[in-house]
Amino acid sequence: MRRSTLGQARGTVLGSFILIALAGCAEQGAPGDPQSSVTAALEACQFRSADKMDCYEARLLEELDAAGLPAALAMLEAVSHVDADVEREGHVYAHGIGIRAYSPDRTLTDVFRQCTVLFQSGCYHGVIQAEFMANGVADRPTVSELCQPYDTAEDRWLFFQCLHGLGHALVMYYGHNLPRALEDCDYLTSSWNRESCYGGAFMENVISVTNPHHPASELEPSGTSEMGSGGPAEEGDHEHATMTSPESLAPWEPLKADDLHYPCSVLPERYLSACYMMQTSAILWENGEDVAGASETCGQAPEAWRRTCFQSLGRDLSARTAQRPEPSLAECQKTPEEYRAWCYVGLVKNFVDLTATTESAFSFCGLVEDFARSQCYEAVGEQIWTLYGTPTERSAACAVIEPSELRRACLAGARVQAGR
Repeated sequence: MRRSTLGQARGTVLGSFILIALAGCAEQGAPGDPQSSVTAALEACQFRSADKMDCYEARLLEELDAAGLPAALAMLEAVSHVDADVEREGHVYAHGIGIRAYSPDRTLTDVFRQCTVLFQSGCYHGVIQAEFMANGVADRPTVSELCQPYDTAEDRWLFFQCLHGLGHALVMYYGHNLPRALEDCDYLTSSWNRESCYGGAFMENVISVTNPHHPASELEPSGTSEMGSGGPAEEGDHEHATMTSPESLAPWEPLKADDLHYPCSVLPERYLSACYMMQTSAILWENGEDVAGASETCGQAPEAWRRTCFQSLGRDLSARTAQRPEPSLAECQKTPEEYRAWCYVGLVKNFVDLTATTESAFSFCGLVEDFARSQCYEAVGEQIWTLYGTPTERSAACAVIEPSELRRACLAGARVQAGR
């Protein structure tokens, strides 16, 4: 699938749904009717407090059951543009939709390809989690072969989403024993594949603490796969398998308040790049969202991983600022100049991750200081390498950049020509 076509389709759906969501209130939402479903969800859930997430989850699943996966994702996107809480937790909701959309009587490929890049491709990850937890046997052939149908140069983006979702699923499969899950990621045959799997595993490790009601939590061993507050499945629900923990493992402590570099501080070196790429989510959770404090902690990381930690901080700041360029720039400027370019790298890569488009990332790179600008464009080029399958497509994606030296940085990141 070409990213440009996908982006156009998302824009068309988004525009129509935003108009619907803002148009007024319907008497009662009917699942499958886009206008009334969006409006009724906002009416019922927007001003709730404690059970707000459960309320939206229930509405989204009604839409999924009545109208299908694309409709549920479109509804999520529309609601997110009215309710900032939904926008902030959009990845979690998309995970839950993907989990519920899967059922053992449908092929994985059929469901997986109905997902979209919405909210950092959370739907893809949820589908992989549900399929693995329903049918998973974590041996070398299963882990190695699960994502092979998507291993094509034409769509590395889809392949990455599968591998990342596999990392999430392995952590759950082993009862959130992160080191054991990482060992299974090691079954994968290339460093890029393994790093993609590690990233999902570390994300799941953090989410288990920061968002314990994440819908994937109900896929864990001895749990059910229903999203929301739990309870017996009702008629019309998608069926999922439950599972028993595959082996007896020692309890694993996901995060530690007295060691802001944990779990990176106790893991083998081969995992540390992926670990530090996620570590500031743990740091900010433990230090009360103190960006300056997180920057100081990254400065205390082992030298080999310090840049990665600042890149992780940029990724987290992207969510904190809702990808708004000026606040994003201001937040990264709290970091030491020596590492600030890496904060920008994390920001712009996340801009691309969220939408599978480059416009906002290119715009942001135009705002950064001269010393960081070339590296910023090169980082976007690295994302373009994943987005587009051919050198011609990647060259075209970088062609909009002026002046030529910055365009060359993008082309270098996209592996079209030699770079730094």
